[in-house]
Amino acid sequence: MLAAKIPKTNTIKVVEEEIPVPKKGEVLIKMKASALCRSDLHRYHGVAIFDEEDEKSANITPGHEPCGIVEELGEGVTKVKKGDRVAIYLGLGCGTCPECLHGDVMLCKDFACIGFAVNGAHADYMVIPEDNCLLMPESMDYITGALATDVGGTLYTACRKVGLNGTKTVVIIGCGPMGSGGILMAKGFGARVIAIDTDEKRLDMAKELGADYRINPLKEDGTAKVKELTRGLGADAAIVTAGGNIPLNSALNCVRAKGQVALIAESNEAVIDPSNQFVRTLVELKGCWYFNRGDWEEIANFIVDRNIELKKISSHTYPIEKAEEAFPLFDSGATQKVVFVWE
Repeated sequence: MLAAKIPKTNTIKVVEEEIPVPKKGEVLIKMKASALCRSDLHRYHGVAIFDEEDEKSANITPGHEPCGIVEELGEGVTKVKKGDRVAIYLGLGCGTCPECLHGDVMLCKDFACIGFAVNGAHADYMVIPEDNCLLMPESMDYITGALATDVGGTLYTACRKVGLNGTKTVVIIGCGPMGSGGILMAKGFGARVIAIDTDEKRLDMAKELGADYRINPLKEDGTAKVKELTRGLGADAAIVTAGGNIPLNSALNCVRAKGQVALIAESNEAVIDPSNQFVRTLVELKGCWYFNRGDWEEIANFIVDRNIELKKISSHTYPIEKAEEAFPLFDSGATQKVVFVWE
């Protein structure tokens, strides 16, 4: 089979290797779609984001946003059957701690991520524990299935955490793939969406996805414009999908008193004003990383029933043979989601 590898910084190689054999409790998945993620680019550039990354990472296939078909069952597998269409949950945990038992595998102290600690999905086949298989609705296509995990699941969870509904206005800061997914999900919840980005092409895309208003902070004061659009009060919520100090502060400054901010973007540090942004406003800042495994059916049905067109944020598709072309293109920032697909 073919598999993409990152043998050294800024280098992708597609190699031939043996099809893996599922062990007890595992299944072999024949891949149908696997989306590239910004986290893949951290590995591509030699930047570690998980503790388990070391010199062995060069042999690990990246990819943690996949879906496919169950091809073979390991010993003792009972939760899925051959031929099932499944998306893949990216987290591996101990299975016995309170976080794992509650479905919050990403909070396990022994958390490991496919594509980082073990071989991921940018390959023709992968093996995964049966518990990581998420059954897809029959009407969900494979590209949507791949995007429904990291993008769909994370943004659905963020929208729910900040209580979006038809009476709420949300500001989404950063209109790359995650922010674009946030626009789609927020509209699915019925919210009014204000999209903020410095890239005019991404703002054009935001309009296509349903954003009600668009703001380029290089051209106007973003906070003042949000206040103008909300009768001087500020937005009910903000979702931050762009990293760094400025996007976080923009979110905290543009929400109303008792507003809520969901932070998805990775940042190593930030400088904020706790007294004026929290103490005197009662604003809540909530971390949002991935989704509870038990929420998958709710998330998948939401996407299908509300006709959330996640495929719109897939701007390019490639066969795995062209991984060496796909990675640099995605890294350029000139695309939305790049997805590997298999016929």
